[in-house]
Amino acid sequence: MLQPPSVFKTQYWHRLDDGRVICDLCPRHCRLRDGKRGACFVRQALDGEIVLTTYGRSSGFCIDPIEKKPLNHFYPGSSVLSFGTAGCNLSCKFCQNWSISKSREIDTLGETAMPEQIAQAAKRYGCDSIAFTYNDPVIFMEYAVDAAQACHELGIHSVAVSAGYMCDEPRIEFYRYMDAANIDLKGFTEHFYHKICSGHLAPVLDTLLYLHHETDVWFEITTLLIPDENDSTGELEQLTRWVYDNLGPDVPIHFSAFHPDFKMLDKPRTPPKTVQRAREIAIKNGLNYAYVGNIFDEAGDSTYCPGCKKKVLSRNWYELGDCALSNQGVCNYCGYQIAGRFAPPKAFGRHRIPVKIA
Repeated sequence: MLQPPSVFKTQYWHRLDDGRVICDLCPRHCRLRDGKRGACFVRQALDGEIVLTTYGRSSGFCIDPIEKKPLNHFYPGSSVLSFGTAGCNLSCKFCQNWSISKSREIDTLGETAMPEQIAQAAKRYGCDSIAFTYNDPVIFMEYAVDAAQACHELGIHSVAVSAGYMCDEPRIEFYRYMDAANIDLKGFTEHFYHKICSGHLAPVLDTLLYLHHETDVWFEITTLLIPDENDSTGELEQLTRWVYDNLGPDVPIHFSAFHPDFKMLDKPRTPPKTVQRAREIAIKNGLNYAYVGNIFDEAGDSTYCPGCKKKVLSRNWYELGDCALSNQGVCNYCGYQIAGRFAPPKAFGRHRIPVKIA
């Protein structure tokens, strides 16, 4: 069996005159003495370099519907082999995967799998894609890129589920190997990013602009709505107008309901009407594809044709229903080309299947 290395050398860092090493992967720019780890916990200064300590090690593998990432316009109905590692480069108080993203890796990383093993497993299980998810693939970039390359050799797509919090140069290298992404736009104020996530808004917007203007990566956006934090009508107006003005009308956006978790146990669940109101604002401001998440709402979860306004793909909690699209994503009613990546439809459904790779 292939065994992962204990440490893996990385590229994006530079040394300071005082002996410290700066990590240049994300905007945190952690300055580390030898032996110290960055805020993400998985990148460490060692012998004057930055190394990755989680290469080839995972918190687990699961086959999901692609709609769970969420990606509603990337080969709908297909299955995706999902996995993550440990750690994160943001510190969101509401994190709903905190047991993974905030763990020390030795507590979480119970499975080992080298990139070639992941690709072979995806092929064996009939998955169209793999997804780097559960925690942000930015912090295990080298592992993700190698896995993506191994999958591409077998005709399998690669999906990044990310907060988009990374620097310019590694961003170019990372997305060179991704076929699709869902970017978590956590809010639309610097105050929210600073207070709730210990980060900044601008680098995330830069990632969205880069994906739209400089790549062929299919991407969608998700915003988790937290009561009284990022769900005001004014903020949602600004967010959706920015998306329309800068990314165009065809980037799908998902508004998801929050549930109390991690360090925000005092907040109530997001009312369904708040999520539905966000979707209505997005549509009013010209976005063609706006969806709800984490609530039961078949109408808000389905795809409608921007040309004739008819429902062309029924969707309810990751499960597809009636479809009025061709294999290429063309509306059967009016001939309008729906934005996205399409193929002959599949029906994986809402299953979640844990699997072993080794």
